[in-house]
Amino acid sequence: MKNAEAACLSARDSTILGVARALKHPAYRRLAAYEPLFRFSVPALLLVFIGLLTVSLAVHSARTREDAVSLAIADLELVAGFVAADLSAQRSLIGLEDRLPPKALAGGRLVYVADPDGRILTALPSGGGQAATMSDILTEGLLTAYADRAGVIRTTLVGGTDAYATLRTSAGIGQVLAVQTEKAVLAGWTNQVWNQAFLFGAAILVLIGIATAYFLQAARARAADEVCERVRDRVDLALDRGRCGLWDWDIARGRIFWSDSMYALLGRQRSAEFLSFGEVNQLIHPEDGDLYGLANGIVQSQAALLDHEFRIRNASGDWVWLRARAELVESAPGEGNHLVGIAVDITEQKALAERSATADMRLRDAIETISEAFVLWDADNRLVMCNSKFQSLRNLPSEAVRPGTSYDVVMRAGQQPIVETPILLDERREAGARTLEARLGDGRWLQINERRTKDGGYVSVGTDVTALKLHEQRLLASETELRATVADLKTSRRALESQAQQLADLAEKYLEQKAEAESANRAKSEFLANMSHELRTPLNAIIGFSEVMESGIFGSLGCSRYSEYCQDIRKSGQYLLGVINDVLDMARIEAGRVRLEREPVALDGAVADAIRAVSVAAFDKNLTVEAELMPEGRVMADSRALQQILLNLLQNAVKFTPEGGRVAVRLKRSPGAIRVYVEDNGIGIPKAALAKLGRPFEQVEGDLSRTYKGSGLGLAIARSLTEMQGGALRIRSTYGSGTIVMVQLPDADDRSGRPDAEMAEAIEAAA
Repeated sequence: MKNAEAACLSARDSTILGVARALKHPAYRRLAAYEPLFRFSVPALLLVFIGLLTVSLAVHSARTREDAVSLAIADLELVAGFVAADLSAQRSLIGLEDRLPPKALAGGRLVYVADPDGRILTALPSGGGQAATMSDILTEGLLTAYADRAGVIRTTLVGGTDAYATLRTSAGIGQVLAVQTEKAVLAGWTNQVWNQAFLFGAAILVLIGIATAYFLQAARARAADEVCERVRDRVDLALDRGRCGLWDWDIARGRIFWSDSMYALLGRQRSAEFLSFGEVNQLIHPEDGDLYGLANGIVQSQAALLDHEFRIRNASGDWVWLRARAELVESAPGEGNHLVGIAVDITEQKALAERSATADMRLRDAIETISEAFVLWDADNRLVMCNSKFQSLRNLPSEAVRPGTSYDVVMRAGQQPIVETPILLDERREAGARTLEARLGDGRWLQINERRTKDGGYVSVGTDVTALKLHEQRLLASETELRATVADLKTSRRALESQAQQLADLAEKYLEQKAEAESANRAKSEFLANMSHELRTPLNAIIGFSEVMESGIFGSLGCSRYSEYCQDIRKSGQYLLGVINDVLDMARIEAGRVRLEREPVALDGAVADAIRAVSVAAFDKNLTVEAELMPEGRVMADSRALQQILLNLLQNAVKFTPEGGRVAVRLKRSPGAIRVYVEDNGIGIPKAALAKLGRPFEQVEGDLSRTYKGSGLGLAIARSLTEMQGGALRIRSTYGSGTIVMVQLPDADDRSGRPDAEMAEAIEAAA
């Protein structure tokens, strides 16, 4: 008997009551009782562990410090002893540093050799100190007094630096002093301590995270238990008050579990924990199917959901309508699937539905007998009912007039009115009512009266008024035509007057803007002419006088800083003169006053000259400048303009490439042209700034964040001169990786015989 009860409880654990039973299990209650002890013991154990870890770390740090000091003392004794022995044997300071072991002077160790009077003869490594005597190094006389007998002692150097030092006597030379600062001795130990502290901190953070996760999980478990208790109580209350039952169907074992509310719903008493298929089948109405067929359908179709209505006999012998809704749930391996759900008493709803069906039948018969088109819509604009008159007028198929069809679907399926006109028949008409006139596609007219119902829907009745509308249309036809003619004439006149006024305004604005542009062009020309005279002349004087003062032709300036200032003046003047020249060149290009004499020009020589011009700036920044030349490459270009193009591009590449970078020039032949590539691995250009480069005074950096000098005209001048010679200039760049500028010019050795305009178009297409 006990074994049977245990098996029954195990089976119920796999049903929907398993969660509730788990909360009442003795093992779970014992765990809940010990939980406060766990909650306090975990942080205590963590604190003890952190304390032990801290003590062990402190002890280990102290021991490693002692080991570092001992090792440094031994190294100092060895170095001092080796130097003293070497000097006693060689009796010469020449080559002393080369004779030392490789790591004798590592770790900041210094070796001083002094004569018997304490004067420093040499210091190792070379340049290791500027002291003249031993007293300039040591503040205490204890070391010099005891010499070899003092060993290695901790002392304070002149200047207040703590250090370890030892003194050895060398026969024939004098004394050897080996010194190493305490900071250098403990450098490795300090790094090790920091590393250990970092690991200790990381371990603390991990432990804190574990403790936090533990407390959060414990709080979450307590909250989950409380929620389960509340949910269980609410489910029991809902089942009792909602006239529904909870059931669990074990399909594999062929048994069904009913809740107490299910038995109360049918007025029966529980006689066993589970019911078999046969017992439940005997209670179900024969016309509503059997459980075996339902189970086979679920297994074969693998349906996850079940929604089934059926009749079942209660304790008094009456039939009760139930609606069962369930879902197929996968249980633990080997236990099979369960169909879990609820059964709701819908007996009253079924009776009400039958009465409603009878009333609907009578209402439909009455609506079908009237001569007008009738249609009823609910509050969600879905069809409730309509008569055959409405269906024929709208030419609707039978599928479109099913109850529940939305208004949009019905209107799309039927014949749409060509015209719908609201009619105001009574100013005191009730709210939600309206009257329309609608003309159908076959020429018939309907007068439609619509009224709102109390539930938010509306009813519509349509009457055929075709004869009345035809008579009205004949009376209004002539008047409509006359009004349309007059309206067209007025519209045409207004359109002509408006166009004439717009043309006059545009002509006036064009003359004004043309005069302003000519005035601005003259002002720009005058300004550039004045700037050429007013700025270049004094700049030439400034540059010349700074060169004279820098060279000292008429005598020395008396101070080296003056020479530096003169050099700065000369460089600034030359830079400003270059900016002014760029501005004037750009102005001449825009004004069309630049005359180019195109002739065959060897690219190798032009590239070599441009590289020589930037070689000094590249050398100052330790840049590598490479060139892949083309010995027989010639282009049709102006030699001076070509030189200026290459120089501007190379200057930009050198300027925007950081120290140690690379600048390269490559030549490549293409159909009808030769391409010159100037590449660098500099700072690159953002993608958003590529579109504006090449326009005058455009730069990547803003005025408030500029780190590179320049007028921003180099690329604009290069692009303009290239295009004036029938070529093209393109830029490709990746921010942070570098930039490639391609200049394409007509090949002087091309034998295609195409004119310059056609050649320029071909070059532009190839670029």
